[in-house]
Amino acid sequence: MYKEINIKTFLKKSHNLPALDVRTPDEFQQGHITGAKNLPLFDTEERHIVGRIYKEQGRDAAILKGLELCGAKTGEFVASGKAYSKDNNLLLHCWRGGLRSASLAWLFDTEGIKPFVLKGGYKSYRNYVLKCLNRRFKLIVLGGMTGSGKTDILLFLKETGAQVIDMESLAHHKGSAFGALGEEKQNSNEQFENDLFTSLAGCNPDRPVWVEDESHNIGKNLIPEGFFRQILTSPLICIETDFQSRINRLVRDYAEYSPESLELCINKISRRLGGLTTKSALEYLGKKDFRKVAELMLDYYDKTYSYSLKNRNPHKVFTVKINSADLRTSSDIILKMAASLNLIK
Repeated sequence: MYKEINIKTFLKKSHNLPALDVRTPDEFQQGHITGAKNLPLFDTEERHIVGRIYKEQGRDAAILKGLELCGAKTGEFVASGKAYSKDNNLLLHCWRGGLRSASLAWLFDTEGIKPFVLKGGYKSYRNYVLKCLNRRFKLIVLGGMTGSGKTDILLFLKETGAQVIDMESLAHHKGSAFGALGEEKQNSNEQFENDLFTSLAGCNPDRPVWVEDESHNIGKNLIPEGFFRQILTSPLICIETDFQSRINRLVRDYAEYSPESLELCINKISRRLGGLTTKSALEYLGKKDFRKVAELMLDYYDKTYSYSLKNRNPHKVFTVKINSADLRTSSDIILKMAASLNLIK
């Protein structure tokens, strides 16, 4: 007989056992437990059929229809279960821990596969995620004007053992009007929250967690309200570096993209840039004078970031000057600043 387990036990076991989500592909796409695989009991249309019968004719009629729809696929389910399982064990869930997961759990159990079913299903997972994202974390926020090298430094810190949450990587977006260039399609906001939770859950709560100073939205993804408030109220180490170095980084990061894609990005913010600045930027882009384009974009983004800094407690903003392009040197400067503020030991 299969065993039901709560969300904490489920997540603990997921470090070693595969998790199967038996909801429809559409449900899975909207949001799923990070790392789970989709093995849908029904496709979207079949689920609608069963649901309609349940409402019109009752539970027993819906179960019979479900058995009819799944009958031909029983062998495929068993083969998939055996392929995914580890030492004949696996994790299983549906939306609310109802008939879908129970049906496959029974089938797997009869075939010698031991399933652990999530009590309350994916719904219990989502409730747990939203609760955990409101917990207090020991955040250190790394900020600075566009092109100051924040992301590069954070990734270097991560390589050297610091706890870093790269929200732009999780969101598949670099956070500006140009942020979608070179990135995968963004997931739903629900999935972004799930992935953020997974990253935070892997951190030691007794150690600080480094994050980049982000706007509330990263592309179409919104940082959860509670976590975003923590970003705004946590200590901010703000990088200051020279203007030409910042232009160099922008040219390095964006000049590889086609002029057509860069033009689309510029036009996205044309109202905020103003007609004259937009016209000049597009003219320089046509000449492939990427440094001039970057200079105009920095003028806009610097004003935006300066405004956002005004919303912070000035007693929690600490400026550090970095004039080196070497990541190790820059990271050492950041770490020394953090240590002097007693943010790290």
